[in-house]
Amino acid sequence: MESKAHHHSGAAARSAAAEEAPAPRVLIVTAVAAEREAVLRGLAGSRRFDVIAAGAGPAAAAAGTAAALAAGSYGCVVSAGIGGGFPGRAPVGSLVVASEMRDAALGAETPEGFRSAAELGFGSVSVPAPGGTVQALAAALAAAGLTVSTGPVLTVSTATGTAGTAAALAARHPEAAAEAMEGHGVAVAAQALGIAALELRAISNPVGPRDRAAWKINEALDALAAAAAILREVL
Repeated sequence: MESKAHHHSGAAARSAAAEEAPAPRVLIVTAVAAEREAVLRGLAGSRRFDVIAAGAGPAAAAAGTAAALAAGSYGCVVSAGIGGGFPGRAPVGSLVVASEMRDAALGAETPEGFRSAAELGFGSVSVPAPGGTVQALAAALAAAGLTVSTGPVLTVSTATGTAGTAAALAARHPEAAAEAMEGHGVAVAAQALGIAALELRAISNPVGPRDRAAWKINEALDALAAAAAILREVL
């Protein structure tokens, strides 16, 4: 009887310990201070999240992510910030949760047009996001009254600024929802350490002719802050 009691009490203790185990920490990687501040505003002091501004572009994003992951212990990494939305897929002011983070710039020009590094045999140019988490986050954002879509988010080093480039990009990636400059870099760094990666973008402008005066940056940052508040509940 005594050994049975000890067994039950030990099982109960293990069960209680499992229930009390803290949720894994989350690293959120932005490019610039304004994005970091918007995310922090939405997180409202949650200590489970670390938010960094790693710099613009995939190289800075990958290096900053790798350095942060080496210094801490995380269960998930999120690339977050503003970006351009493909017309008809992601309107200005809306949110995009990436189904995958895809490098749209790595490749070569050929007489037949652009060929991706994957088409040239140099490995993958895409990192998938965990589908269940993507759907849960998108559903939670929609339930909060936010406009959200899912789809590949393209990572570019030169932001699209002409109708011709936008058309070519849309033709190569017809399912893409948005473009930004860091997601694939963040995801590759996370993937190297076996950590799940997500990308969340608030749309400040359409992908196409560059008209910075028409960009809705403040509105996009507000949407990013609202989304960060939901992230806190889902992750």
